[in-house]
Amino acid sequence: MEKEISKAYPCSLHCILHFWPDVGIIGIDYFHYEGGTTMTVKLFVTDLDGTLLPSGKDVPQENIEAVQEAVRAGVIVTIATGRMYRAALPVAKALGVDVPIITYNGALIKSTQGKVYHTSYLKPEVIRQVVDFCQQQGWYLQSYSRDELWVPVHDEHAQHYEQEQKVTGHVVGWDGLREQTQEVCKLLTISEDGEETNRRLAILNERFGSEIVAMQSNARYGEIVNPGVSKAEGLRRLAEKLGIAIEDTMAIGDSYNDLPMLKAAGHSVAMGNAVPEVKEVCNYETGRCEDFGFAQAIRELVLGGGSDE
Repeated sequence: MEKEISKAYPCSLHCILHFWPDVGIIGIDYFHYEGGTTMTVKLFVTDLDGTLLPSGKDVPQENIEAVQEAVRAGVIVTIATGRMYRAALPVAKALGVDVPIITYNGALIKSTQGKVYHTSYLKPEVIRQVVDFCQQQGWYLQSYSRDELWVPVHDEHAQHYEQEQKVTGHVVGWDGLREQTQEVCKLLTISEDGEETNRRLAILNERFGSEIVAMQSNARYGEIVNPGVSKAEGLRRLAEKLGIAIEDTMAIGDSYNDLPMLKAAGHSVAMGNAVPEVKEVCNYETGRCEDFGFAQAIRELVLGGGSDE
């Protein structure tokens, strides 16, 4: 089924502001009248890579301006990403958002000011078992302990990741990796292609059963987190904290780890560059990342600022 991004509504625009004591304005109801259709968005949650920003690059000014327009209108805009908190924080600050951000695919929800709202850390014994298994299989694996990156070797996988995420890891060897068990939000295996990533994820999920969930975040990345951790659960937790109904949320993304969040949100938007599985589940489709599809989605769907052509 083909889906198109909604264009501007040819009508008058009415709104109602909503307040939350500790935050201030937490949302604005926009009523777009077009044959009786209405849509309310109070919380807008975005993926990062391939959605808000091209992988490894800074946030385009066009997208920053769109976010600020939404914030001025009373819409809460935040991030949901598989990235480390420390890697996502500069993006949040560039956007000017001062709300909790969802990182590590939902394992850590933390404000830009450092207040922790939710954590889900892997068990130390499970970490050691996964490290042992991946070493035996000859798979590259890296860990995130206390929001620091730990790698067994500084090979091409580690170097590419550091460059892409703009972080520097600690090279500690496999024995050192086993010792990094404090506050580990996730483990990450990096392979050569999507087929190999899927093969590894299937093996990990079968091998460790209910102890972990291994999921694909992009073609080469396989993420290992606690059961129940997802961007969807992060979205639900944050919406509940802010007193916003899930029906009044909108999520936008492009990749496999966005799927749970897109299904959970009240309204969902697929980037033009999204994988087919994402486009299939979303209510709307916007332009490609490099064509500022993110800004287009905010202006045409959230603010109703587009125009029929």
